[in-house]
Amino acid sequence: MNKRRIVITGIGVIAPNGIGKERYWHALKEGRSGIKPVKRFDTGKFKCKLAGEIDDFKPAIFLGQKGLRDIERSSRLLCSAAKLAIDDAGLKINDDNTDDIGVCTGTTLSSLWNFAQFDKEAIQDGPLFTNVALFPGTVMNAASSQVSIRFNIQGFNTTIATGYSSSIDALKYAIDFIMRGRIKAVLVGGVESLSLANYTGFYRLGFFAGINGEEVSCPFDKRRNGIVLGEGSGVIVIEDEEHAQARGARIYAEVNGIGNCFDAYKMGKYEPEANGLKESMKKAISNSGLNISDIDYVSASANSVPMQDKLETVALKDVFGRYAYNMPVSSIKSMTGETFSAGGILQVAAAVGSTVYGFIPPTINYKERDDDCDLDYVANRSRTVRVNNVLINNFGPGGSNSSFIISKYH
Repeated sequence: MNKRRIVITGIGVIAPNGIGKERYWHALKEGRSGIKPVKRFDTGKFKCKLAGEIDDFKPAIFLGQKGLRDIERSSRLLCSAAKLAIDDAGLKINDDNTDDIGVCTGTTLSSLWNFAQFDKEAIQDGPLFTNVALFPGTVMNAASSQVSIRFNIQGFNTTIATGYSSSIDALKYAIDFIMRGRIKAVLVGGVESLSLANYTGFYRLGFFAGINGEEVSCPFDKRRNGIVLGEGSGVIVIEDEEHAQARGARIYAEVNGIGNCFDAYKMGKYEPEANGLKESMKKAISNSGLNISDIDYVSASANSVPMQDKLETVALKDVFGRYAYNMPVSSIKSMTGETFSAGGILQVAAAVGSTVYGFIPPTINYKERDDDCDLDYVANRSRTVRVNNVLINNFGPGGSNSSFIISKYH
């Protein structure tokens, strides 16, 4: 039996530097950042003031006014991205095909604000006087469930919460369903929203740029000293190739090799040799049937944390050998901030744009070379080049590592 080919037919993006795929791709090509002073809450008590905030987001434009009062920000972001992806794919969902379509979302912190608000009211006013409307949004699968409810998708609905690698792990889960013939199309998403709760958490852990240095997202740069937090949502429609062709869908790209590995080292710590990341990259390349020289560029997980960027550089040199020095590597997190669970799907959407328009997004804010990071990081300006295969990495402290290859469709 021939291996099923899985393709991408729809893309929806709500990102700090662009809403809609075309605006997002244009911003990436221009090296335009979405990082700006926070408006959603008061940062007066923080040393840090910036985030990759989506400040021009109007969900009613995508979803209409009906029902918006009942869903929190993460669900609004994800449902809006899903609407864009469904429309982009020309996917008609009805009672005849709803069981053939699924939803799989990567998210970890999206319900944190509702948790915080609900618990605050329970403590201050007593459990019998809490705002009941907050409670449905405290469950981690709330955003993903809202997509199925709003668009009548009944095949399956799953939420993957593995931190930094969540949306690539969600993609792997969805691919497995299609490969086994259990579903024909899946909306694969990732979402995180900016709130005082998660901003405070990362700040108190000391993860932010600006606590001990300049407040800037500058992956691979010697000045890097922590993340700038971001928010966003992305949804892609993936399908069995035959299903896509049968309905006359436009095909953007092909889903190729994917690999993941859990370090099982220490909670909240980096595995010092980056063995999990190396293994996930090797699996992705092996599963794709490509050679390392076929990879046109690496969409890095580098997020301006000193150890993370160094370890990714080490891992790339271990996996690619001498070829690593000839291979462009860039991090879009220099423009979006660290969007955590949504990061992977935003990288996938960016990679599709690279194959369509033939460019590599830059790593902006790059000024000072670090001897520990000595590869080609496409500094500050995008690069016009034919792009056929992109390797995407996602990892962070805590053990989860995922890699994925997207290929131009032929």
